[in-house]
Amino acid sequence: MTRDERRVIIASSVGTILEWYDFFLYGALAMILGIKFFGQFDDTIRSIFAQLTIYVGLLVRPFGALVWGRFGDLVGRKPAFFATVVIVGASTLIVGLLPTSDKIGIAAPIILVGSRILQSLAISGGFGGAAIYVAEHAPPGRRGFYVGCIPASITLGLLLALAVVMITQSMLDDTQFRLWGWRIPLLASAPLLVVSLLLRLGLEESPAFLKMKAEGRQSRAPLREALGRWSNIRLGLIALFGMSAATAVLGSVGTFYILAFLTISLKVDSYSANLLVVTATIVGVAGCVFFAWWSDRVGRKPIILAGCAIAVVASLSIFHILAELANPALDHAQRTISVSVNADPATCSFQFNPAGTARFTSPCDVAKATLTRLSVTYANVSLPAGAPTTVTIGQETISVDSAFTNKLAARVKAAGYPTVGDPSILRLSSVGDLLQGRALQVVGLLVVLVLLGQMVQGPAAAGIVELFPISIRYTAMSLPYQIAAGWIGGLMSAMTSAMNIAGGNMFFSLWYPVAFAAGALVVGLLLLPETRDRDIAA
Repeated sequence: MTRDERRVIIASSVGTILEWYDFFLYGALAMILGIKFFGQFDDTIRSIFAQLTIYVGLLVRPFGALVWGRFGDLVGRKPAFFATVVIVGASTLIVGLLPTSDKIGIAAPIILVGSRILQSLAISGGFGGAAIYVAEHAPPGRRGFYVGCIPASITLGLLLALAVVMITQSMLDDTQFRLWGWRIPLLASAPLLVVSLLLRLGLEESPAFLKMKAEGRQSRAPLREALGRWSNIRLGLIALFGMSAATAVLGSVGTFYILAFLTISLKVDSYSANLLVVTATIVGVAGCVFFAWWSDRVGRKPIILAGCAIAVVASLSIFHILAELANPALDHAQRTISVSVNADPATCSFQFNPAGTARFTSPCDVAKATLTRLSVTYANVSLPAGAPTTVTIGQETISVDSAFTNKLAARVKAAGYPTVGDPSILRLSSVGDLLQGRALQVVGLLVVLVLLGQMVQGPAAAGIVELFPISIRYTAMSLPYQIAAGWIGGLMSAMTSAMNIAGGNMFFSLWYPVAFAAGALVVGLLLLPETRDRDIAA
């Protein structure tokens, strides 16, 4: 690796770390930001606005891809990915300095939401710009390895955000953190922004882009070419369903999904769950770079397809073993205690509610949601139209009335389901506990899940760059990637929650990532070309 190549990778990676550190911070601080900036509303409305701000940031990402993709294809790679890091960093600093709603009223949440939208629009162009810039600087035979550092930087941004928040909380008491300490992680992005800008200022434009421009091959209308020609639309669909969708869902499984599974479904305490997931994620950073490097030897396609195939075959089994290890009493109860929801199907909703604005109040909806919160596995029994909803546990039937929630919790506990704090649940009190037998097995399984995501993400970062012609590359690659990340992966939490409620067990939602991985496997086998040896400047 030459000095210039090393500088390109470091500058691109540091900027990517900053962008995703800032993006993940909002999720880590969502609860307290909701209190500070939506404090004039009651708890329900406050929660809705906090959730909406998260999902707005996800939903706008494909639109940001179009804006920055066109800019990068017309003006240049360097100006685009320099501007995105400035906007992301500035948006975070604005929130860190912003007076709360009790000081400036309705202006506070408006500025917060506006900053979040700007941040998300900029991030939509940042990843594509960094990946393309590195790829167009990489020598033949090393492009996968070099570009693989960019998705690895996303994971580092997540780890950095979690670390800074946890360190800040450990140094302050709860009152101090809620009063002013929450601003520290937001303002801490300033030094990282300065370093990133200094590194990127010293970079030159992509030689491949300059060559294309000098030869007069630059597109005058990259949006029209990318979205108006079937050949390019076809490549975009292959990129979306053959790589990007699997990257989004399998990446989420190894981070956010597994964290929610441990804490919400298996009732593992937050400290233990975070320690387990962070440990596995650290290993995953190295895995991303390794699989990207390996793809320079054997090709992008074989590794991507292998990751998807293993995920399809093994995901359900891995999660069942995790449940048995982390909460054996719950696993035993789910397998031995018969529970059913007996209802007229017409009264049961599919409880997809990403913004938190919907209210599901029918007896069937209440029964299913309550059982799901208690991690109870149940069967759905259809009754004739107009029949009242009941829940059967063993031989006892409970009607859904005003006292239903308390009666159900007591009956479920009496039947043998463990509650939060049960001594059989895996619990860690320090980092050293990771070396205990059961914890070590759980970490091993989490590492497998993380690496499955990296088997796809590492090679796909270079693969999606190589798939498109240079004149429309920024536009054409950014759109499918951001549709997958913002919509397919971004809405995964809300969709999987609704699937678990509808299916009656906490494993049912795994069919969501498995379906996209299976789709990528089919599309990859039939349509995805091998791009490792392509001349991406041609």
